Amino acid sequence: MDRSKNIKRPLMFVGTGSDVGKSVLAAAFCRIFKEDGCQPAPFKSQNMSLNSFVTANGGEIGRAQAVQAEACGIDCHTDMNPVLLKPSSDKTAQVILNGKVFGNYSAGSYFRGEIKEQLFAEAMKAFQRLAQKHNPMVLEGAGSISELNLKENDIANMRVAVETNAATILVADIERGGVFASVYGSIQLLTPNERKQIKGIIINKFRGDIRLFDEGRNIIEEITGVPVLGVIPAFNHIQIEEEDSVSLERKATFANDNKINVAVVLLRRISNFTDFNRLEHDERVHLYYTNNRSELQKADIIILPGSKNTIADIIELRRNGVAAEVSKLARTGKTIIGICGGYQMMGQRIEDPHGVESDVEAVPGLNILPTTTILAAEKQTVRSSFYFKNYQTLCSGYEIHMGKTTCATESKSLNRLVNGGNEGCCINNNCWGTYMHGILDNSVVIDDLLAPFAKEQHATEDYNEFKQKQYDLLAEHVRQNVDMDAVYKILQQ
Repeated sequence: MDRSKNIKRPLMFVGTGSDVGKSVLAAAFCRIFKEDGCQPAPFKSQNMSLNSFVTANGGEIGRAQAVQAEACGIDCHTDMNPVLLKPSSDKTAQVILNGKVFGNYSAGSYFRGEIKEQLFAEAMKAFQRLAQKHNPMVLEGAGSISELNLKENDIANMRVAVETNAATILVADIERGGVFASVYGSIQLLTPNERKQIKGIIINKFRGDIRLFDEGRNIIEEITGVPVLGVIPAFNHIQIEEEDSVSLERKATFANDNKINVAVVLLRRISNFTDFNRLEHDERVHLYYTNNRSELQKADIIILPGSKNTIADIIELRRNGVAAEVSKLARTGKTIIGICGGYQMMGQRIEDPHGVESDVEAVPGLNILPTTTILAAEKQTVRSSFYFKNYQTLCSGYEIHMGKTTCATESKSLNRLVNGGNEGCCINNNCWGTYMHGILDNSVVIDDLLAPFAKEQHATEDYNEFKQKQYDLLAEHVRQNVDMDAVYKILQQ
């Protein structure tokens, strides 16, 4: 039954803090609404992330909204995340507006609100365009709704809720402790007008016997006057992509003797680490993140990942000895691959004549690949279809980079693009680099990479099918623990 006909307002998830699970919950509701015959779409007015994705028209958005769109069964669009902040240092960030670079701003100038009115107006235009085609809209806030020092210029939370008249659900992470204070305090710090938008509370990541929280549920409803719509148990049987850098803190950092060890070099400004999700879920693989030289030595495969500031990160790798270690391991025949910024690092030289990343005009690379990179002021964002090495299986990926890399020998290209061009550089089966994010989502690439280390042949599951199963499992998990009738009721008011 199509329940969207009676839905009169969007649904929004806001949090008592960051990393409470808003993104995953939004994806769950996107899937539930799709299953119930609606035509949902995700929306996050402002996202801050170094994990991004490219839309069909070449725009750049936060990866979480691409995941949520996938859960909706639709292709992503820049309107789903009109403002994206990509930190390039502790104090500066690149601002992406409607999929394209808007400029580089210091944290101080941005959060003082110097361009916030313009950005908020553009965000609301994007929301209205989406809302004309989709119902319900599933909105996601950012961080905490009660950061009073930032609230005046906040364009991601309650201002959006009020402007769109969204039925707003406050999400709290009970794993962190202090759930009563955080829920009560977050609501009390809202203005009366904002408080009217809070229609429900969800307690997330509960562990243990959920019946033991019945009294806690009653207490929260009594002190806030807001119904608890669900208490959702923590899970580890469902694999949903996470974009938040906080999730890196939960990743493995050491090798494992029983599997193929794949080490991702841990960069200070690592970006698009979602490139490695599929590898991480491969039963043959133990994937871990490290900048420890002894742990790199134990790896069968070393991956140099993307970086928001390649020059700063390679300087740091030289300082901590990782650069020398990786170069040495490459000479001994270790399998080493690089993606985007990691591809640039593997070359002979990186030049920055326009000061795109810093005032350092050039740095030497790791000298693993015969390539030279010149950073350019204009960002390249494009989806691509290609053939990997000499295989005839069509692959897909996407590029997000501010630089052009030239391979010394044309015949050493890694990928053959369907448009007739070449991409990447490959000197042998052990060492290659590419700008293609998502290259490791392709079965043929995974199997080729792991073949020298795999003890037996393995049928790699289609990754898209795997992800669709996970969205179904997530939706079912949330349905079982949330009062969906109550959710639909507040959307119909």
